[in-house]
Amino acid sequence: MSIDTSNGHPAMDYAEHERTYSGFIKATIYCTVALIALLAGMAFFLV
Repeated sequence: MSIDTSNGHPAMDYAEHERTYSGFIKATIYCTVALIALLAGMAFFLV
């Protein structure tokens, strides 16, 4: 994703913002995969 930060506010730390957003997306993907694995395991072992 490319963002033009040339006209942004000088006090805004865009690099940190993008790093935080990237971490959030990765955590969301990992949690989604873990939840799918948990539900599949429950369907296999509990039913």
